[in-house]
Amino acid sequence: MLLSVDEINGGMGEAKHVSVLLDASMDYLRPEQGGIFLDGTFGGGGHTRAILERASDVIVVAIDQDPEAAKRAELFQKEFGERFKFYAMNFSELDRVEEGDFDGVLFDFGLSSFQLDSEERGFSFRFNAPLDMRMNNREGITASEFLETASESELIEAVRDFGEERSWRKVVGAILKARGTGVLSETKSFAQLIEETIPSRGFKSSKGFKPSKIHPATKTFQGVRIAINKELDSIRIALESAFRRLKSGGVLVAISFHSLEDRIVKRFFRKLAGRPEHRNDGQFSDERAVLGKMIATKAVQASESEINQNPRSRSARMRGVQKL
Repeated sequence: MLLSVDEINGGMGEAKHVSVLLDASMDYLRPEQGGIFLDGTFGGGGHTRAILERASDVIVVAIDQDPEAAKRAELFQKEFGERFKFYAMNFSELDRVEEGDFDGVLFDFGLSSFQLDSEERGFSFRFNAPLDMRMNNREGITASEFLETASESELIEAVRDFGEERSWRKVVGAILKARGTGVLSETKSFAQLIEETIPSRGFKSSKGFKPSKIHPATKTFQGVRIAINKELDSIRIALESAFRRLKSGGVLVAISFHSLEDRIVKRFFRKLAGRPEHRNDGQFSDERAVLGKMIATKAVQASESEINQNPRSRSARMRGVQKL
């Protein structure tokens, strides 16, 4: 998820969670008809609450690896009792969930507002904090440890492939040179290193030169975060597991925040629907298994009013598939 400087710095002092594409996702899931649903990315619980409040007999099983999300889930358990169950784990471990045959599954990929707005988590360069970036800050290596110890090829994958940074050579070179200096240990100093390496040059438009709204460090921060949390691999595993756990007629919904996530979702859903996954997919039609039906060909995006209320919804893309 790439945020402009205004979105990063404006009006977000207090951690406030606003669920993205809430009404649109409910339209796809239809929880008012009752049933059992899986929220694979509990976060602040916005989508879970919306599902639970649509019908008195609906049940939600929620998953999140973030220890802070587990604390918020305790409040839901007190409020909704047996209608709500929480698993503290990565959504790639979905097969460990005891419940099954879901009427609907929802994934809201990316960071929650709580994670972005928590200074000590080290996800954002809005605050000066240890460069952590772990979704589960009780295990795994921090972003700082990754930057200090990763091989050059691993850094290239993080910055070029996951961050989609065009100036990746300069950024990777600067990281390697900064090792052992302490620059890679905190969010502000790391962001400053990138800004000095690839200063924002802006872009040309019909009205002349305009400064870029995206901070030069944004893409690299994204790439490093994806790398240390193994986010893309987890998404692939979770989507396949979730579709297997759906009832016939059940719906799988995924909300993505950048092109890498959305590409994985789009190709998986097209595969389920028996369609070519991409333009170079030369598999014959009679070789394809049709297991699902895409609810819509194009991704659903946030309206202007939602974007104005929640700037982080600007890059959101929602897709859904129904199991046949």
